[in-house]
Amino acid sequence: MTDGDYSASKKRDDHVSDQQRHTPPHLILGFDLRTVAVICLVVVPAFVYVVGRHGDKATFFLRPLWDSPQKPFNRIPHYYHPALPMATLCRLHGWGPTRDIPRRVFDAVLFSNEVDMLTIRWRELQPYVSRFVLLESNSTFTAIPKPLNFAANRAKFGFVEPRLTYGTIGGRFRAGENPFVEEAYQRLALDQLIRIAGVEDDDLVIMSDVDEIPSGHTVDLLRWCNGTPPVLHLQLRNYLYSYEFLYDYDSWRASVHVYRRGETKYGHFRRTDLLLTDSGWHCSFCFRHISDFVFKMKAYSHTDRVRFSHFLDRERIQDIICRGANLYDMLPEEYTFREIIGKMGPTPSSYSAVHLPAYLLENADEFRYLLPGNCIRESE
Repeated sequence: MTDGDYSASKKRDDHVSDQQRHTPPHLILGFDLRTVAVICLVVVPAFVYVVGRHGDKATFFLRPLWDSPQKPFNRIPHYYHPALPMATLCRLHGWGPTRDIPRRVFDAVLFSNEVDMLTIRWRELQPYVSRFVLLESNSTFTAIPKPLNFAANRAKFGFVEPRLTYGTIGGRFRAGENPFVEEAYQRLALDQLIRIAGVEDDDLVIMSDVDEIPSGHTVDLLRWCNGTPPVLHLQLRNYLYSYEFLYDYDSWRASVHVYRRGETKYGHFRRTDLLLTDSGWHCSFCFRHISDFVFKMKAYSHTDRVRFSHFLDRERIQDIICRGANLYDMLPEEYTFREIIGKMGPTPSSYSAVHLPAYLLENADEFRYLLPGNCIRESE
């Protein structure tokens, strides 16, 4: 290096050093402390709030990337017309011949507080069910004490009393336990109650929640036809809050079993690949009073979805009912982006009261809140 080069280099170093001496300390590392303060006091808390408030939506929206749908069902076409004889209906389904005497049918449910829905269910099934089996606990699935609501309203169900097997069970009241453990415990007890009711081999057992109502003609078909599958899931029209908001046709947990002692166990999960299409109605959160919505949101197995206390605000719930929106501010639980996007937003009103349970329409004044155009819930 020449003397000239050395002198120029030294001048540059001195110039840099001089700049550093006159540069504010908070800029030396390239950061403005005011910017850092804004990030710490505004941006970070805002980010934490957004993640806490809406982070689950990102998880649900990205579900197609980390989860796969269950195996598709083998859907069985469902044929029905009131003018057709049963022999023709059995033949159309590939079952038959018709039996000389229909199978006995046992309808078994766990009961919480759905008095209206149970009334509509049992009126729909009354002509076809041999034995109604109902189990009630003094505990919710989330270990909250509750009254025996069926016992308090039993007089309303005198029309099935001669064919009713009613049982009660004490809850285990284990706070903090996974609610599905208590649910499984109660369903196991219901399995025992079915046997107490006198079920025998070749009887039919309907396994579904109170609000999952098989149509009467579906049950009649299965009790008269020989050759029906030993286990069959029922595809139900899936409604939300009332029979105004038709969400989809993907409710499948209801099932009918040809009873086999030692093999048939009560459950509410997938048991077979066979699904009989358009076999009834599932009306989720279809309550007369807002208090019933609040109770169920705190009581059933998915109570973890109540992530914020304002979810239980009564005015909020009423607004959501009328809009057909989601009580938990969740995205659809689907497995493809197309289905998620297609179901985002409120469920549109169907405006149709065609092909609903007959007792519901016969008593429309009593159950007006379940019909299209009547979203306002009654005062307590």
